[in-house]
Parts: sequence; C-alpha cells; structure tokens
Amino acid sequence: MDWGTELWDQFEVLERHTQWGLDLLDRYVKFVKERTEVEQAYAKQLRSLVKKYLPKRPTKDDPESKFSQQQSFVQLLQEVNDFAGQRELVAENLSVRVCLELAKYSQEMKQERKMHFQEGRRAQQQLENGFKQLENSKRKFERDCREAEKAAQTAERLDQDINATKADVEKAKQQAHLRSHMAEESKNEYAAQLQRFNRDQAHFYFSQMPQIFDKLQDMDERRATHLGAGYGLLSEAELQVVPIIAKCLEGMKVAADAVDAKNDSQVLIELHKSGFARPGDVEFEDFSQPMNRAPSDSSLGTPSDGRPELRGPGRSRAKRWPFGKKNKAVVTEDFSHLPPEQQRKRLQQHLEERNRELQKEVDQREALKKMKDVYEKTPQMGDPASLEPQITETLRNIERLKLEVQKYEAWLTEAESRVLSNRGDSLNRHARPPDPPASAPPDSSSSNSGSQENKESSEEPPSEEGQDTPIYTEFDEEFEEPTSPIGQCVAIYHFEGSSEGTISMAEGEDLSLMEEDKGDGWTRVRRKQGGEGYVPTSYLRVTLN
Repeated sequence: MDWGTELWDQFEVLERHTQWGLDLLDRYVKFVKERTEVEQAYAKQLRSLVKKYLPKRPTKDDPESKFSQQQSFVQLLQEVNDFAGQRELVAENLSVRVCLELAKYSQEMKQERKMHFQEGRRAQQQLENGFKQLENSKRKFERDCREAEKAAQTAERLDQDINATKADVEKAKQQAHLRSHMAEESKNEYAAQLQRFNRDQAHFYFSQMPQIFDKLQDMDERRATHLGAGYGLLSEAELQVVPIIAKCLEGMKVAADAVDAKNDSQVLIELHKSGFARPGDVEFEDFSQPMNRAPSDSSLGTPSDGRPELRGPGRSRAKRWPFGKKNKAVVTEDFSHLPPEQQRKRLQQHLEERNRELQKEVDQREALKKMKDVYEKTPQMGDPASLEPQITETLRNIERLKLEVQKYEAWLTEAESRVLSNRGDSLNRHARPPDPPASAPPDSSSSNSGSQENKESSEEPPSEEGQDTPIYTEFDEEFEEPTSPIGQCVAIYHFEGSSEGTISMAEGEDLSLMEEDKGDGWTRVRRKQGGEGYVPTSYLRVTLN
C-alpha cells in the first residue's frame, strides 16, 4: 500500500504528517543535546569533586600516603575520575553521532520535503488553471448559444412582420447566421478545452500526484528509519562505555579490599617509632629523714659535694616522656634532632639517594669516555676536546658524592649503634624482676609482642656497610648482563669498534639488543657470530620485543 493510491485526495494530511515527522526529529535532537549538557555537567562536577579530595601534597612528602586506607581512597578517587571521563565520552559520542548528524539530516529532509510539495502545488495550480479555462470556454459557449438563439428568433419575427423592410429582414438573417456560426465555434472550443482538461486531470490524479506522494512516502520512511537508528545510538553510546565503567567499579572494589588494618598499624610503627629506651623506674625519695646520704651514682638529686638538695612538691628534677613538653628541635644535617629510629631511616634514605646519584655520575663518566674514544677514532663524529669539560665536571661530582656517601655511612653506623644500644638497655632493664607493682601488670599479649620485637631487634647486627666493601657493591646486580635479548636491531652504518668495550658491526648487519641506551648515546648489542659490546645508538634501527 502506498500513499499515491490510498491517499490520493489527502494532500493537506500528508503535508501535516511530514511536518510533524520533521518536528519530532528536531525535538529528539534537542533532547539529546540537553542530555549531552547534563552528562558534561555531571562529569565536570565529578572531576571537581575528585580534585577537591585528592591529596594536595606529593606522595613522597605525605606520610599519610603510606597507609593502605589513604592509598585505597586515592585509588577510589582515580576510578571516579576515570568514570567521569567515560561520561564525557558518552556526551561526546551523543553530540557528534546524534546531534550533529541528525541535525544535518533534518535540514536535508526539510529541503527535500519543500521541493516535493512545491512540485505538487505547481501541478495543482496547472490543473486549476486548466479548469478555469474550461469554465471560461463553457460560459462563452453558453453565451454564444443564447445570442444565436436570440438572433434567430429576431430574424424569424422580422420575416413574419409585414411592416418590416426586406433590408431589415436580410440584416436580421445575416446576424442570426453570424451568431449561429460563433456559437458553433464556441462549442468546438469548449469541446477541445474539455477534452484537454480531462486528459490533464487524469494525468494529475493517476500519475503526477501519486508519484509525488510516493516520493513523500519514501522520504518519510527514510526519516523514520534514521530517527529509529538515532534512538539506538542513545543506548549504543552507553553500551560502549559499559566495559570501562565496569572496570572502574571493579577498581573501586579492589581499592576497598586493599584496606589492611594490620599493615597500617605496622606502617604507623615504622613512621613514628622513636627507638628511645623506655624510662626507668622512679626511685623513692625519702623526705622524712633530713640527713646526708652517701653520694652515689644511683642516688637521685644528690650533688657531688654531698649536700642534700631540697625538693618540694612543686619542683621536678627532669622532664619525663610522655609527660614533658617537647621543645622544637633544630634541624641538623645528620638528623640527630630526630629519635634514633627515625634518624636511622632518614640517613638510610639519603644514603641510597647519594648512591644512586653516584652511580649515575659513574655511568655518565664511562659514557663520556667511550664517546671520547669514538671521537678520537672517528674525528668526523666530533671533537674529543669538547668532552673534557663534561668529564672534569663529572669527576668533581663523583668525588663530592663519594665524600657524602662516606659521611652518611658513618652517621648511619652511629645511628644504628644507638638504636641497638637502646634496645639492649631496654631488654636488660625489663629482664630483671620488677619492684612490687603499684598497679595491674601490662597485658600479656602486648608483653609478648614487645619481647618478640626486642628479640628481633637484638638479633639485628649493626651495619658495617661502606667500611670494608666498595661503594658500588649494591649496584652490581642492577647491571648484570641479561640472559636473553630485549629486542632486535639493524646496523644502519658500518662501525669499527676499536676501543675497549665497543664492538665492530657491518652496515645492514642484524644484531640482538641486550641493553637500551641510558642517555649516553651508546647501546649494548650481541652479534650472531658471538661477542657483545657497545655501539653508537644513532648507528642502529632498534625494534623492542
């Protein structure tokens, strides 16, 4: 069934229906546009919320970042941020694939609809003009017929009138004959116009308008199909991000499961354990016997000259942690202002940093030496003298870092000795039977854990690193030769490896990549015939596995 056959007389209905379809298309485009704005605002608010709650300090400077609770919260915020990114992606897809495309398609449909209805109105206008011409010829034929009949009656009356002259009768007859001839011509014209109009009308209703209506039907069906596809894009845009959103939600669940209360407690211990020995027992001071007591090391408050020191209830000999007020410590280079355990950790951290810097400078010096050898063997690659300032600067940095490493190693050894000494004093003090207690004893579980910790601490040997071993011992494992290649490479140019550590290669030779360029311009490779060494990175085309 088609519109041209079934709706041949419903021109206005089709005009209203096609306009309604285009209005619906525009309404859907507007709906998606507003939906896109909602998604963008939602994503923007989510990102602002994440930014508001993310830690302001860098991770390395924030001790709270070491707790699993804080790490999980940061991971949760990152997943929410990724979720916001997916909402932005939904908004972008809807904006491009729905709003822009359907808006463009709507304009095309409006132009096509306008063209079809203009064609239909032109056909209607042509048919109406033909009908007007038919009516005009019909009225003219009717008028001529009346005039011819009237002229015939006049001529017949004059012919019977005895008083009429012959000239009047002849004139009347001529007039009647003329009118009759004009009526006959009008009749023929009316018949021809009627035949032409019927032919045009049949063409209009059976061919011309059905074709236009069929074109409108095809246009409207295409519009409806396109609109249905646009409806589908709304859900498709969501389905595209469902896997990523599912990963975000899974990441949130993983972050929740990653909270480790026991580990956080241990982290708190590692961050704030002072390493001080616990204070000893407070000795009894007898104020009832004002006599001189024999001076001894264990007598509290007795000066060396033997005179007793008067003490009142409001005076205190010394501050006892945790009841004493802590003074603000002056920061020192060896971190001696910190508690022993914290001092040891900070010194260990700075020592590792200096060792890394030292190894970096050593690698830089070796690279410069190799480059200098290459320049000496191949002058066209560069001037060897230009590398001397860099080599001299590197040597100065190495000497400076060696001195700093030795300094930090000495401080670290002293700090570790203090920690072990405090632990030993604490063990010895609490190993002897205590005085009669004035209150309930501590919990057995905490005593066991404390003794276990002291046991582990007492078994830890003091560090002697850096006294009898080379400075770079801890870096030996980092630069071990890999057991298998990490990629392949092809020699772009010929290279003659004549200096120590280098290897020769021919142009176009296939090589195995053993170690990437560390920034010094050299790459370690292995030849298929055997042998490894360094070659200039710029001479290679590298492909990693």
